[in-house]
Amino acid sequence: MTILAYLIPISLFLGGLGLVFFVYTVKSNQYDDPEGDARRILSDEYDDHPKS
Repeated sequence: MTILAYLIPISLFLGGLGLVFFVYTVKSNQYDDPEGDARRILSDEYDDHPKS
């Protein structure tokens, strides 16, 4: 039963750490265009070297 005294805070810490990293990825716009990169690789419509 004393193992729960260790496991509950550890699990809450790891859950909070995961939540912090999830919020970080959302704020850094990593989910804005999930299909864009895949389509740019397969399509010739996109220019890798724009003229500026």
